[in-house]
Amino acid sequence: MTRVLFRVDASLQIGSGHVQRCLTLAHALRQQGWECHFLSRLHPGNMLSIVEQQGFKTWSLPCSGVEAKTVCDQSIDAPLHAVWLGASQEEDARHTATIAEQIRPDWLVVDHYALDATWEQQLQALVPRILVIDDLADRQHACHVLLDQNLGRKAQDYAGKVPAEAIVLTGPRYALLRPEFRTLRDRSLARRPNNKLRSTFISMGGVDQANTTGRILTTLRQCPLDVDTRITIVMGSRAPELTSVQEAASQLPWPTDVKVDAANMAELMSEADLAIGAAGGSAWERCCLGLPSLLVVLAENQRPGALALAHAGAARLVGDACDINTHLPSAIDAMQNARVLAEMAAKASSVTDGQGVERVVTVMGTRHA
Repeated sequence: MTRVLFRVDASLQIGSGHVQRCLTLAHALRQQGWECHFLSRLHPGNMLSIVEQQGFKTWSLPCSGVEAKTVCDQSIDAPLHAVWLGASQEEDARHTATIAEQIRPDWLVVDHYALDATWEQQLQALVPRILVIDDLADRQHACHVLLDQNLGRKAQDYAGKVPAEAIVLTGPRYALLRPEFRTLRDRSLARRPNNKLRSTFISMGGVDQANTTGRILTTLRQCPLDVDTRITIVMGSRAPELTSVQEAASQLPWPTDVKVDAANMAELMSEADLAIGAAGGSAWERCCLGLPSLLVVLAENQRPGALALAHAGAARLVGDACDINTHLPSAIDAMQNARVLAEMAAKASSVTDGQGVERVVTVMGTRHA
């Protein structure tokens, strides 16, 4: 049996997106008969229990309770996000190697901005093949396959950063979306032409530590929404401001529903006319369904993708969280035009068809043979 070990973290600082996309890949690999294991550090806000609930074997690395700078790489060559790791790369690699010696995986999938070739080279003797999932193109990797699913990313962006023989997969063609997005794509696209703004979907990620959702709800009161507009908010149960968002939602003048740990995200998105969302991995989900989006940049690494989507006409950029109060009302006002909504929906739908995970699994299967 082919075995895969995922080295990926979630935390209040990192968010949940890295684990979520690895879970999507793991489910697809399991359907092919592969055995998938997850290794994560016990950061506050980790998702190991969720991974276990989905039927995958989990392994954990210890954590002091904070992602402390005192225990991470301090060298000039350390990754920009080294503080996210909660340990040095050398320590993390040693612990990972101990787990790998027990599992003997055929593939190691690494999705972590704090890890680079320094870490990967220490695992090469134990693991035949390494797949790196990245979004930044800002460091060296020692891998066999590299995946960067962001719009505008080109293979040449990784020239000199990966081995010459490595396979580099770039762009939303390879976006790791769950099967339900592909399944609901046609139905969702069919309702887009001549749509009017009757329902708004809001999601700032599973954690939303800065409570950007609360800022949006406050600003909505200044926005030109019809009285019968429906608002759906999705948050994770680990979000520290969940209770305050629920309270704020109950005070809005429109029918508003707060969904917690929603298991039907694709359905909720397909029924919405407009999304207000973070400019992270969920942007590709919205594009697959042709859902017009107003983007908020929550982290600097999201900015290139957000700009690319705005340039393609597939979304409109509100700006950073601090720009919401100033720019969101005018952005929503522009979306009241049915023609504008339809044009954005068409351009968004051309970004990705939702079949990226199948393409990645095919590459892994071919590379493994």
